[in-house]
Amino acid sequence: MFPSTPVTASIGQRSLFGSLEPDYDATFRELARLDLDERTWVDHAPGWLSGADRMFDELTAELPFRQRTGIRMYDRLVDEPRLSAWWSKAGGHPEPMPILRDIRESLAVRYEEPFDSIGFNLYRDGCDSVAWHGDRHRHVVTNPVIAIVSLGAPRPLKLRPRGGGTSLSWSLGNGDLFVMGGACQHEWEHTVPKVRVCHGPRLSVTFRSV
Repeated sequence: MFPSTPVTASIGQRSLFGSLEPDYDATFRELARLDLDERTWVDHAPGWLSGADRMFDELTAELPFRQRTGIRMYDRLVDEPRLSAWWSKAGGHPEPMPILRDIRESLAVRYEEPFDSIGFNLYRDGCDSVAWHGDRHRHVVTNPVIAIVSLGAPRPLKLRPRGGGTSLSWSLGNGDLFVMGGACQHEWEHTVPKVRVCHGPRLSVTFRSV
């Protein structure tokens, strides 16, 4: 069940170039790859999208965010501690903003993936989070590539080997691009943990091929 949830989030600390017209680096010149092991990699491009705050404002004002209920967590059912919205090419509607189509198509060429869906996950404050997990469509897609554009205030995203182990952490926000590929969803887990200090909400714009 996905009950409607009003969104009143606003960015507390805005980035220097956040109010510009949204644009992105189609050359990927700042993109850096890190091999986590012989089968798994991540790409990171800080500040890949300019105008991130303006995109945040428009998306949070227009998207029909919902809070998923009845999520099983540690043997009990809870409300998911974040808000979500979804766009799919199969739905026959245009992307919520025209630039999202351009970004999606640019990422599709770069990573040779169709990227036919976009998930929007809103972390309103430091209490919103997502537990350790691998994306579910790993069960139907081998080595899925997942590309995330982070809007709003930075929040940590952590990765660790599946089942536990030393974690790696990135602070993502303000238009950063983060891409997980190879066996990342099969053999690694990621989380956005709760934090005590949070300078504003973060919106994760996640491109997938489903």
